[in-house]
Amino acid sequence: MSLFASPPRAIVLFDIDGVIRDVGASYRRAIIETVHYFYGQRPEPAAIDALKSEGTWNNDWQASMELLRRTGFSPLPSFEELVAVFEGFYFGGDPSGDHSQWRGFIGDEPLLVQQSFFVTLEAAGLAYGFVSGAEPPSCRYVLETRLGLDNPPLIAMGDTPDKPDPTGLLQLASLLARESLGASAPPVVYLGDTVADVLTVQHAREQVPEQRFLSFVVAPPHLHGHPERRAAYEARLLEAGADAVIPKTANLLELLLPPLG
Repeated sequence: MSLFASPPRAIVLFDIDGVIRDVGASYRRAIIETVHYFYGQRPEPAAIDALKSEGTWNNDWQASMELLRRTGFSPLPSFEELVAVFEGFYFGGDPSGDHSQWRGFIGDEPLLVQQSFFVTLEAAGLAYGFVSGAEPPSCRYVLETRLGLDNPPLIAMGDTPDKPDPTGLLQLASLLARESLGASAPPVVYLGDTVADVLTVQHAREQVPEQRFLSFVVAPPHLHGHPERRAAYEARLLEAGADAVIPKTANLLELLLPPLG
């Protein structure tokens, strides 16, 4: 894992799905199609938003199973069977194999930022990394292959407990700060798009109360064409404790490039 050349002015950590890439036609579609595969009906996107707003369904495999459970479908598939179906839709090939052979929904993920965004962060003395609940091959594909980042600092599925457990955020923040978190460490910003992301920061504050944490959030792209649904979603993020809602990921530069107070 590469680290940055000098002690950072701040640590900026990102979720990936809905923040770095639009997963409306990939992960969310895989949830819908997985439920349909077993149940025969497709859940509405609003049902997924409502589930995500509860703050405990960050893992999309578990979210798919919970949607099936709430339909009353029985018998539920084994978790292993559900994961295999989900991965077939999402990757459409061996997740650990050659990504050029993937034929699944992962091929339908518009990027929400470009490599220049991270060049600007680093030039401003801001260290960055990623804390995501997505599978490591999926994370590495978007960060390294598509964005061209060189071995970016990453916590992905399986590395630490799932969000909203703050273990991954705390570990990566401390690594990038080059010191134990606390009053003397740089501020830590986390940009996410779900209630679970906000709660992760809240739990981090509980564990290290002397450290400055900031929770910034964006509404996922699939809501941007639906003003009322987007406003309601953003309100839930603020109610959960987010410090600020920003219009899109690129707007984070406007908040971070001035000196952090």
